[in-house]
Amino acid sequence: MNEIIYFGRELSFTFWGSLQTMLPILFFFLLFQALYLKLPRQRIQQVLKGLAISLVGLTLFLFGVEYGLLPAGEQMGIILGGMTYPHRCVMIPLGLFLGFASTLAEPAVRVLGYEVDKATSGLIKENLVIYSLAVGVAIAVSLGMARIIFGFPIQYLLIPGYLLILVLLKFTSSNFMSIAFDAGGVATGPMITTFVVAVTLGTAEVIPGRDPVMDGFGLIALVAMFPILLMMLLGLMFER
Repeated sequence: MNEIIYFGRELSFTFWGSLQTMLPILFFFLLFQALYLKLPRQRIQQVLKGLAISLVGLTLFLFGVEYGLLPAGEQMGIILGGMTYPHRCVMIPLGLFLGFASTLAEPAVRVLGYEVDKATSGLIKENLVIYSLAVGVAIAVSLGMARIIFGFPIQYLLIPGYLLILVLLKFTSSNFMSIAFDAGGVATGPMITTFVVAVTLGTAEVIPGRDPVMDGFGLIALVAMFPILLMMLLGLMFER
């Protein structure tokens, strides 16, 4: 009974926080409705229903992240990091799987794929965008796991990667350039920044000689970089 009361109280706190984030959106919508939009009443009701559903979904998602994904990811990282050195390397292929699966579950990635498909009239397929991003994130997460295991600095990955991006800017069309940098943004969504980062932090806590602040963070920078590279290379293939 006490647990039910506790979770009910925490859920109400999460709901109130989500409501505070949604109220400015509602305020500006109503302001624009009064000044410029002048939408019919039926359309306004649809928008308000959508906002209400979004509020419920956001509350449940944040509650699930705090009490489900974060603890599970951290414990998973602690168990993997506590293995002996040869067995610890299983984190690298596991990073490939986690990065790929997390990207497929990322709502923003699917939205980007749908919009690119629609904007290009089907020339660039939705699934091509989604799976390209998933591959890029999978590579990034596996390299992030390798960085924690072997302890090399993150700049060894970031500096060459972003230098390559700067070189590819010269050869990539402006259309694919825009898609690529948007891809880097949507790939760093809530699924990656909650579950996968929690795994890396938990791992860095238990591996001797590793620091959660120095070694646990930095994964998001890698996740943002590799989808940009993959989409730029995809753009070069389409131009050819």
